[in-house]
Amino acid sequence: MLTAAHIGVGISGQEGMQAVLASDYSIAQFRFLERLLLVHGRWSYYRMCKFLRYFFYKNFAFTLCHFWFAFWCGFSAQTVFDPMFISVYNLFYTSLPVLGLGIFDQDVSDRYSLMYPQLYTPGHSNLLFNKKEFLRSALHGFFTSCVLFLIPYGTYKDGVSPKGYVLSDHMLLGSVVATILVIVVTAQIALDTSYWTVFNHFMVWGSVVWYFVLQYSYNYIIGGRYVGSLSMAMQEATFWFTTVITVIVLMIPVLAWRFYFVDVRPTLSDRVRLKQRSRQSQDVLRTPSARRTRRSIRSGYAFAHQEGFGRLITSGKIMRKLPRPNGDFFFPPFNHSGPSSTFTSHLPAGSFDDTSDI
Repeated sequence: MLTAAHIGVGISGQEGMQAVLASDYSIAQFRFLERLLLVHGRWSYYRMCKFLRYFFYKNFAFTLCHFWFAFWCGFSAQTVFDPMFISVYNLFYTSLPVLGLGIFDQDVSDRYSLMYPQLYTPGHSNLLFNKKEFLRSALHGFFTSCVLFLIPYGTYKDGVSPKGYVLSDHMLLGSVVATILVIVVTAQIALDTSYWTVFNHFMVWGSVVWYFVLQYSYNYIIGGRYVGSLSMAMQEATFWFTTVITVIVLMIPVLAWRFYFVDVRPTLSDRVRLKQRSRQSQDVLRTPSARRTRRSIRSGYAFAHQEGFGRLITSGKIMRKLPRPNGDFFFPPFNHSGPSSTFTSHLPAGSFDDTSDI
């Protein structure tokens, strides 16, 4: 039965280790199965589905740019990107962010995953990745590729810089489209990330920096074919305006779509995530008051049946010198054995200096 199942879980017990040796995962007690399924199993399915959806999206957005360019090059099989960029796009520029998403991402914490077992049900129905989700990712990549190619092409077609340089160059257009492509897919995975860690920040934002480092290293140190094209483009304001406009056009529909469905048709995961965030906000507000320390005013007599003189000691009245009618000073009574046993110390006048503070 374990070998026939997709994933076999064995429990080590008195009957031996045969089930453990034939299983994919082994646990020591049956109660550990709850966390294995409802927390780690659900997180694994959630991360894998996000990984696949984003992987198809970014590759459709990358590949279809060549299809749109074919209409302007006479279907001559000329590529819009540098051949080196095509080779390392999936390996160096977009692999680490999606890897961090597939390892660290989670929609709700483990506590709420155990609190709401209904969150496990989408895995039974394949709701997070199916043909519909695949088609949606493909259409998203199709739309992204259109905007990625057509806006820069319309901007740089017959373009001339203020200094008189011709900007309608094939290599310059390819460098601009490639740069905007890396920025857009990185911004998209930043929107897809629900749980941020130090590694996610390093992988996501480091990929953009790594792109520019590799581009300049390849073109200027090794001597690539597109040397100077990206530097030429970045010297003009046209490149920056084109980048900003393209990113805004591609990100606003995604944000509007997600805000609409989270507000109008939220899933159980969305509702639990909202509850988790509100609870965290309440905990942050309660933290200062919870950390206030109260000074104990009770007596040090641990086994006394009465409160003792804790309040009197902390008030400072016990050390105050009170004058007698005849000019002597005395201290208030101090209890040594309990509230029923007291003594009074009578001191002669002048035994203490009036300026001393005891």
